[in-house]
Amino acid sequence: MIHLKDRLERIYLQYNKREYVDPDPLLFLYDYPEKKNLEIAGFIAACFAYGRVEQIMKTVSHILGKLKPTPFDYLMTRTKKDIANDFKRFRYRFASDVHLTSLLWGIREVLNQFVSLENCFYAEMKSEDETVLPGLVFLSAQINKNKEIGHLLADPQKKSACKRSLLFLRWMVRQDQVDPGGWGETSPSQLIVPLDTHMHKVGKMLDFTGRKSADMKTALEITQGFKKVLREDPVKYDFCLTRFGIRKGLSMDHLRKII
Repeated sequence: MIHLKDRLERIYLQYNKREYVDPDPLLFLYDYPEKKNLEIAGFIAACFAYGRVEQIMKTVSHILGKLKPTPFDYLMTRTKKDIANDFKRFRYRFASDVHLTSLLWGIREVLNQFVSLENCFYAEMKSEDETVLPGLVFLSAQINKNKEIGHLLADPQKKSACKRSLLFLRWMVRQDQVDPGGWGETSPSQLIVPLDTHMHKVGKMLDFTGRKSADMKTALEITQGFKKVLREDPVKYDFCLTRFGIRKGLSMDHLRKII
């Protein structure tokens, strides 16, 4: 594991830089210095982080453009009807204007009750919890009370790997050149890898898992593998490793040769 850690650290130092973020919905978070706006923009960006990256970027840009000048003020000063009118005829793959309106209103209701998404998350999250799942289960349930958000928000109480929700938590909990951070009460050691097809391949490549299903059980197995390398921050290498297979010129075959 020592040699593996050395190789992972070299990859991290080379690729965990802002110049490798674009195109990635994480890019939008850098426009929001205030935590109350950062977490809202991050949650929205994460919910739409599926499909072709060009369309993801276009869609998130469109949504956040409507929430100007600040997402927090927009949500706290609009009625549900206002939001529905602002996003009338919205469509992104399987997501309709109803799904998006319900998502934004769900966030607004959490803000109204807890002041921030962070406070809602910490209402059920404890420092001794092994993973972020208790906080994520509660936050997701509070946002999706009306059950009209559809596939935009996965249910962490089911088998789903909840890749997009865990990606959001990585952004909010970790802080380095790429991840902006802001939620300081959760330890990075509690994070779970956001499991997409790229990280699934990496997990198999490193013999952290042999499972074919990209579900929560597999995500937890791969996280345990990274914990053997770096217990205090198992998701540290997520960004740099998933550049391979996403960015032009960085293939999985290239990663296989250097890892």
